[in-house]
Amino acid sequence: MMVKRGRRGALALAALGVFALGLGGCRGETPPDPSPAAVSQPVDEEVQVVRFDRELDGYAPKQKEYSFYFTYKTVHPWWDAVALGIEDAARQYEEERGVVIDYEYLAPSAASAQDQIRRLEEAAGRDFDVIGVDVADVGAVTPAINALMEAGHKVMTFSSSDASREDGCLRIAYVGNTHNFEDGAELTQALCEKLEGRGKVAVLVGTPGAPCHEERALGVQSVIEQHPGMEIVELEYDEDTVEKAYAYTKQFLERHPDLAGIVCCNMSNPVGAARAVIEAGRQGQVVIVGMDHDQEALGYLRDGTIYALGVQDCYSIGFDTVQVAVMIADGVLPGEAYPEKTQETTTIVYQNGAADMLRTLYGVID
Repeated sequence: MMVKRGRRGALALAALGVFALGLGGCRGETPPDPSPAAVSQPVDEEVQVVRFDRELDGYAPKQKEYSFYFTYKTVHPWWDAVALGIEDAARQYEEERGVVIDYEYLAPSAASAQDQIRRLEEAAGRDFDVIGVDVADVGAVTPAINALMEAGHKVMTFSSSDASREDGCLRIAYVGNTHNFEDGAELTQALCEKLEGRGKVAVLVGTPGAPCHEERALGVQSVIEQHPGMEIVELEYDEDTVEKAYAYTKQFLERHPDLAGIVCCNMSNPVGAARAVIEAGRQGQVVIVGMDHDQEALGYLRDGTIYALGVQDCYSIGFDTVQVAVMIADGVLPGEAYPEKTQETTTIVYQNGAADMLRTLYGVID
């Protein structure tokens, strides 16, 4: 399966349910410069988790029309939320500045580094101003990015997974989550405090090689190592699918009747883990922490099955991706008008913030 968003995203965005009801429900101030380090924090009434009222920065585009190609790991609601930010930035450029943003936004139905490489190679033959990629596997995809750069193409990374200069990647800039390790660590610290530093823990990672998932898992392990009374007894890759996360969690519960907690490193696995825990009748006995804004997961957070979720501002990731892509297309280098890494926020949301998140993002009113 392939999802394509054409000019200004009109082909598919009208059908998106995720976030759609919440577009007018979250208002705040003009967003700050995204370059300072993002920090995960507990949610309260003063914290704006997702900033829907973004406005274009003061940069004046040099062209009247741009063509971008964005490919990401897999068709999934998380990236649909990023698409809303992309679409809104494109709309603002046209309505406020008379600049047309044509873009394609494509992904496979299952994450595959080889599929991503093929897409990048195809895009290279189609004269896009900027090619953007949410890296499926740093080791596999970096050579493909470098080949495009050496051939004169302008390549950026975006969304949740970067291939950085430290990795040997020549990409121009990155927009997205720069603190996945810290997100995994903070969620795990919340778990450890809830469990008072004792108990067996299972970890659901996601896609092998995906930087965001792997970095969060490393953050999990770093915190568990600091608690002598805790240990990781299971670690599995569910490939960012609810079904595999559910199946693995069933196995965890069967093999470890005394399992105390589960850490989930992507948006799908909190849902699968919660379903299995509920089916086993072990709500309140197994503490679940995980990532992001899935509606079902937020419902489990509200009822206490899930203890905490780290919610990323996907809308801002998409919005800033377009702004940075415009500057890259114009030949502006990092440090001149934008940072090499535009850092977006993650907010840790607990049960007392779940109803507000459901209302803001999905229009769910209890």
